[in-house]
Amino acid sequence: MSNTQRIYQIDQMLADRKFVPRQELQERLGVSWATLKRDLNYLKDRLNAPIIFDRELGGYRFETEGKRVGPQYELPGLWFSAEEIHALLTMQHLLSNLDTGGLLGPQIKPLLARLTGLLGTADNPAEEVQRRIRIRTVGAREFHLEHFQAVGSALLRRKRLIIRYHARGTDKTTEREVSPQRLVHYRDNWYLDAWCHLRDGLRAFSVDAINHAEILDRRAKDVAEKRLDEVLGSSYGIFSGDVVSWATLRFTAERARWVASERWHPNQEARLLKDGTYELKVPYSDDRELIMDIMKYGGDCTVISPQALVKRVAAELERARNRYPK
Repeated sequence: MSNTQRIYQIDQMLADRKFVPRQELQERLGVSWATLKRDLNYLKDRLNAPIIFDRELGGYRFETEGKRVGPQYELPGLWFSAEEIHALLTMQHLLSNLDTGGLLGPQIKPLLARLTGLLGTADNPAEEVQRRIRIRTVGAREFHLEHFQAVGSALLRRKRLIIRYHARGTDKTTEREVSPQRLVHYRDNWYLDAWCHLRDGLRAFSVDAINHAEILDRRAKDVAEKRLDEVLGSSYGIFSGDVVSWATLRFTAERARWVASERWHPNQEARLLKDGTYELKVPYSDDRELIMDIMKYGGDCTVISPQALVKRVAAELERARNRYPK
């Protein structure tokens, strides 16, 4: 329990009771007498809390009679950290967008209620938090809830799956037996990292491209976390592999003001050059997603190396140029 949480807990206990014995305060807070004494002194000396020790009652209480000295007592604002508020609102957003009419319905509604309660513990009520903070999703693809349920169930029960998967790149549908390893929520879409028994290797599958999912009564093959990260997490984007190359990109001085604050990959290397441009190096195995991100910056991004990537991006830009009248 953090210091702020203890302060609020003490305030709540004293507000709800005529008095609270010292031993009970220590047990509820799980702290030593020295820590409790520091918390009480902080409440009295820093926050002007009207707390007194009543010898007749044998406990601490709020002083309801007499004159208060100094500014009015008020607890500091309780607020979530940036990471906590993002996690809570993201979870609420994801749950709100799931179809509550399915098998998950009875579980989703209590979770949403609990998240709303957590958001409401801040200074502003939950409705105000939700009104003031929005999470916008761009490019999120719809998926079948029953397929997501089958994938999640097989993943946690460590069972194999038979899936019919539509590979958009080739526009072909194949039936595969897979051993699910983990679910990844990436760029507003869900992906299944799994061992593909058809290809005899690790693959990332878009959950929305799964047209059929059937759980088999066969134990899933387990792949070590380290190996998963080596193959599916060591390079840029969701398309990964064993062979890793490094791309060197250079952004104009104007665009550098944005890109220098972005994190493209945990292992990226970057530096600001003397002329104000920004050089970024990222590892990649499959260049498809990297090329899409390079192209969205247009003339503000130049590929320096490797030469194969330079040629691929140049060809894509030329292809795009040819679609417009000269």
